[in-house]
Amino acid sequence: MQVRRLSDIEGTDRDVMAESGTWRSKRILLASDGFGYSVAETVVYAGTETDICYANHVEAVFCISGKMILVDRDEDEEHVIEPGTLHILDDADNHTIKPIVDSTFLCIFTPPLTGREDHDENGVYPLLTDEIVESK
Repeated sequence: MQVRRLSDIEGTDRDVMAESGTWRSKRILLASDGFGYSVAETVVYAGTETDICYANHVEAVFCISGKMILVDRDEDEEHVIEPGTLHILDDADNHTIKPIVDSTFLCIFTPPLTGREDHDENGVYPLLTDEIVESK
């Protein structure tokens, strides 16, 4: 059994601020932990916009607090994301996130993140790998 607290992650290499300054992600579970998926608490900041397209990952995103507009650029649709809402990005979905207020999400990725990812110029996380000694 493992128990992890966000307070233990703060200020470590698992506490990642986007180069753009639009989000901060506390990466609770990473590829190196050997579970086959990663888990993070991510805060996106009000008044910002981030274009994203996960060409290498699938992500499930559960809203804990706040309010955000999720723009599906492929379908030209907008969705209001509020606490209790889950959205799943599973087909290299081109999307833009527009937080209305600072918003907090629980994010689950597969394949798992290494902790070093940040969006490139196309909004993609590169597919990075860590050598995993033992899988759980």
